[in-house]
Amino acid sequence: MSKAGDGAAAGQPLLRIEDLQKKFGDLEVLCGVSLNVARGEKVSIIGPSGSGKTTLLRCINYLEKPSAGHIYIDGTLIGEKKSGDRFIYLTDRELARERQEIGFVFQRFNLFPHLTALGNVTVAPMRVLNLSREAAEARGRDMLQKVGLSHKADEYPERLSGGQQQRVAIARVLAMQPKLMLFDEATSALDPELIGEVLRVMRQLAEEGATMVIVTHEIQFASEVSDRVIFMDQGRIVEQGLSREVLFKPKEARTREFLKHIQDR
Repeated sequence: MSKAGDGAAAGQPLLRIEDLQKKFGDLEVLCGVSLNVARGEKVSIIGPSGSGKTTLLRCINYLEKPSAGHIYIDGTLIGEKKSGDRFIYLTDRELARERQEIGFVFQRFNLFPHLTALGNVTVAPMRVLNLSREAAEARGRDMLQKVGLSHKADEYPERLSGGQQQRVAIARVLAMQPKLMLFDEATSALDPELIGEVLRVMRQLAEEGATMVIVTHEIQFASEVSDRVIFMDQGRIVEQGLSREVLFKPKEARTREFLKHIQDR
């Protein structure tokens, strides 16, 4: 199997999702989602709770194995390999190598409480990328500076605010230099006064050309940062298009209903 990027062709989407389906028992959470994301594109996914947004992100990163469908990064199949006419899931070790291409920022930070901010940022580059401690720490300090936390490098998570912890989590993802960044409601666990500091970092990444898929309820942020917005409901993409069109001139009645509900809250 070729490595990611080996077969990348001009104009080829960085992320390609083909007919993705996911079931939990009898519950069908994703019902045939297909999506392309271009290199450098910022795509926001909105929709009601339970619409499949988080499951879609988790399937892209193979934190959840899809029930059917395929995912490609730079034209390379992710999470499985083809053997004859069959697709076979990768082993955990093989999958870990592929996940280097995809960064995931969770709702709840998921920092290691026994490691400092710098330790949280450097552990994966050392263990997964086999960087020396010196090289990993140099990269880690650069990434903490990027998110405005160089002065907190030696603090443990319990001594950081929620917004600071989330910025450390973003620095941890950046230290792996992923091709694709996934954000799953990155501000939903934060107090209102802390949301802005995380969104500022995400805006900066967007301006620098990062490829981002963002699940969010922050409609204003989505309108300002996203090239494209996708509205999901009941495991399907109901509507997608340029952010200003979907958010301010939606074509589908279900999209209009959802946005009105958000505005009325």
